[in-house]
Amino acid sequence: MKSLILTLSICSVLMTSAAKPGPTPVYMSEAEAAGVVPNFKLIGEYLAKSGGTAVQANLLKDGDFLVATYQGGLPGDGWDQSPIKSEKLAPEALKTLIAGYAKAERSSPTLGMRAPDGAVLVFPDDFSNIKDGLLMAGGKTLKDLSSFSMHLEFMQPLKPGKNPSSQDRGNSGIYIFNNYEIQVIDTFALDYENPDNNAIKTESLNKQWCGSLYKQKLPDVNMTYPPLRWQTYDIDFQAPEFEGGKKVKNARITLFHNGVKVHDDFELKTGTGNGAKKPQLAKGPVFFQNHGNPVVYRNVWATEL
Repeated sequence: MKSLILTLSICSVLMTSAAKPGPTPVYMSEAEAAGVVPNFKLIGEYLAKSGGTAVQANLLKDGDFLVATYQGGLPGDGWDQSPIKSEKLAPEALKTLIAGYAKAERSSPTLGMRAPDGAVLVFPDDFSNIKDGLLMAGGKTLKDLSSFSMHLEFMQPLKPGKNPSSQDRGNSGIYIFNNYEIQVIDTFALDYENPDNNAIKTESLNKQWCGSLYKQKLPDVNMTYPPLRWQTYDIDFQAPEFEGGKKVKNARITLFHNGVKVHDDFELKTGTGNGAKKPQLAKGPVFFQNHGNPVVYRNVWATEL
């Protein structure tokens, strides 16, 4: 009997161990992903050779694709703002759809923009958590800022075991003074105005998607590029003002994502997300949030606004 009990216990442990899921694979370069992720090369943006329409395709966790079709061109580059057609397609169906399209490789017009003379923050000297020339998620500025203009470049990993709306797919964020967060996440090809996307069950609020002021305001257009592509944020941030410890002027923010204005002088009456629970500050550091995903940053600099 003791032998039987021991055998059953061992079998139970082995079954529990076998059932425990392993870590979700994550890829930090196109070369690495291309060798192991089925249909990786289908991820991207496409322009109809005859003109008139454009397509974005992002990989889903089940191996199919979230496909968004736009009239007029791509977001920020010709799209006429008409409703987006969102659908879920198997790889072969996607190949059929894009047979009359050419793949587009967009690059932000501000990518590689250098810091001007007199910048108050220069890269990499004024930042923490630098490794191999990159600022890793979890770093921050080593100087406090008040009102500023900041340029930064970021790359999201490919995490194909999660859907694009998952908060575990390339999640980070630009956290100004620990109060105001600009979300960084892989939500490429999602229709922000139709949170269900007609094609997949989304897993988070649309105000938690890339370019959003976290849980407070959507960007005017989803300018997210595919994962493993360098992207840019250009931020003008006006710090709140205080007199005698009382706030007399709210913070304001303008944001360009990949060269397209997505927030225009928006007034931040409170912080965003959990930042709304914290006292607002007239100056402080900028944090590059670590949310358990290996998002990386480079060429980050700032001038006084």
